[in-house]
Amino acid sequence: MKLARHFGALTAALSIVAIAGVESSAAATRPSFPQAGVIRSSNLVVRAAPSRTARPLRILRQFRTDFRPTEILAVASAQDKSKTRWLKISLPMRPNGRYGWVRASLVDVQPVTKRIVVSLGARTLSLYDGAKLLIRTRVAVGRSTAPTPRGRFYVQAGYRPTESYLGAYAFETSAYSKLSDWPGGGIVGIHGWNDPSVLGKAVSSGCIRVSNTGIRALSRQVKPGTPITIKQ
Repeated sequence: MKLARHFGALTAALSIVAIAGVESSAAATRPSFPQAGVIRSSNLVVRAAPSRTARPLRILRQFRTDFRPTEILAVASAQDKSKTRWLKISLPMRPNGRYGWVRASLVDVQPVTKRIVVSLGARTLSLYDGAKLLIRTRVAVGRSTAPTPRGRFYVQAGYRPTESYLGAYAFETSAYSKLSDWPGGGIVGIHGWNDPSVLGKAVSSGCIRVSNTGIRALSRQVKPGTPITIKQ
């Protein structure tokens, strides 16, 4: 009788361990987000829901007008009734904060660990890798009549600008403001600035100005697809 009870207890314990192992394995294979990457097809239809019949929101091209690959940021995934996997992506368009769904087989994405956090109140930009702080620098933000928008965005591209007022380096983000310093207006940039006296102030047309030293440091760490959070 004692042996039967011991065997029963041992079986139950092994069952718990087995279940825990299955749960751990499932957690290990579960995709982590955000994920960033590029488009595989020449045209990518973005839909309002994870379904081939959902309303199209936008068509993204494989390459930008400057011939660079179009970068996307995925924040979640889902499967439709036919088991097709879809990714929820951030859309760089007005109004800010829009998302859509694309077929996962048409993009090539990988998890990203680095992220930018801009605090409008503190006038700082921080770059993290996971929980580790890599860079923190003072910035200038949008004035009251042309505020820097709050929300979740991402870096679309980075380059050395030919326009001297954009400083030593510049990042194009997916955010839009009423009017920005960016060529053509509207897109919020994170860029260098030649006059450090503006840092810590709300003086721009929506862009985020960084010292040239700070933007050079960021240029060595930040790649297209890096998530951005702009908060108060």
